[in-house]
Amino acid sequence: MGRLAICACGYVKFWEGDPVGPGNSQHLTDWYTFSHLLHGFWLYFLLWLVFRQLPVGARLSVAVVLEAAWEILENSPFIIDRYRAGTISLNYYGDTIVNSLSDTLSAIVGFLFAAWVPPIATIAAGVAIEAGLALAIRDNLALNIVMLVHEVPWIKAWQAAGQSH
Repeated sequence: MGRLAICACGYVKFWEGDPVGPGNSQHLTDWYTFSHLLHGFWLYFLLWLVFRQLPVGARLSVAVVLEAAWEILENSPFIIDRYRAGTISLNYYGDTIVNSLSDTLSAIVGFLFAAWVPPIATIAAGVAIEAGLALAIRDNLALNIVMLVHEVPWIKAWQAAGQSH
């Protein structure tokens, strides 16, 4: 799909803190890494509902396949164009391979967290992540989904008002 292995800048950083800058989704982790942890929480819950009889390891394998499928879809021209048209992510041109692998690893960590802690801890962590992202970058998993499905002008305006560029 033409994805770069690493950032066009020529190096890999552990953390990219500018959610609207050119390094976002190009390095190992960024603000959206937290959304991928949430993917893991949700994948654990959904696969527990549907495939409760399967061992956790088998459900984890399915979760990895689903997350990897999302990474491929997320980096398709259709989704990239949708992000750019319907959200404030005007500088989003897709993830690097290193970022996609890190996102998948983050989902695995989220899945394992949800598998090993009491459900209330996963729920509390999920709410904290969503609220923290909304406060820090005016975006989170819920807003991302809403804006991908249907652009909401007041959300887009609120998000744009928080951009540093």
